[in-house]
Amino acid sequence: DEVGLGKTIEAGLVIAQSWAERHRRILVIVPATLRKQWAQEIAEKFSIPATVLDAASFNRRLKAGVANPFEPDDQIVICSYHFAANKAEQVARVPWDLVVIDESHRLRNVYKTSNKMARTLRDTLRTPPKVLLTATPLQNSLMELFGLVSFIDEHVFGDEPSFREQFLRGDNEELRNLDLRRRLAPVCHRTLRRQVLEYIRFTRRIPITWDFYPTDEEQRLYHEVSDYLQRDELFALPSAQRMLMTMVLRKLLASSSFAIAGTLRSLVRRLEQQLADVRASTAPDE
Repeated sequence: DEVGLGKTIEAGLVIAQSWAERHRRILVIVPATLRKQWAQEIAEKFSIPATVLDAASFNRRLKAGVANPFEPDDQIVICSYHFAANKAEQVARVPWDLVVIDESHRLRNVYKTSNKMARTLRDTLRTPPKVLLTATPLQNSLMELFGLVSFIDEHVFGDEPSFREQFLRGDNEELRNLDLRRRLAPVCHRTLRRQVLEYIRFTRRIPITWDFYPTDEEQRLYHEVSDYLQRDELFALPSAQRMLMTMVLRKLLASSSFAIAGTLRSLVRRLEQQLADVRASTAPDE
């Protein structure tokens, strides 16, 4: 669902139903910054106890004689993506009744062999029923849709070559999209803000566009920095990070001269230090 439509509450209802049915082996995987928020919301809104499992609490439970700290003790287990992946062996030992994954767009590239964390979680959680929550599932690539759906059920679309052949190639795009929606219907539900305006009154936001015209000095700065970034060799930027640093510098440059001034000073100091090191290394011995 889109932002602000209550994905956490919806997931809480699913968790509460499972809990009421005595299916209480429930794992919630979220970004590390959201762990305490999830535990608080589940406790306050549904009166269900939850424990946040991290390295410290994991080790404490081990020292207390608990064979597998992920084994629920009549409470929901909440942990981060990386912790669940790092402790995949212990996670796999528990026959989970339900797994809820928040911000699940982080798993959309699971089909890529380079995404080790997502692939580890997929292999670890093949069997349990899963609920994936996300507001921004895709970035204009149907392969990311394939990745998310395959995380839930690998049989919906088959393997990667089969999906590419059916939905990324061919001329009849309208027919392909109809078939895609049909396949998605049992596993995917998407709610947009405009669909709930009858029930929810959102604050109306009216964007106002302001025209901005750079001064001659700002225009000159933009061209000179751009020319510098296009040089074949840049000693001020690490070669391994050149693409990323160039993108950051261009964003600062597009903001204001004040925004990029500090970064340019840092580059100058770095070059001065490199020059001093070269001079020191090439100076004749006394």
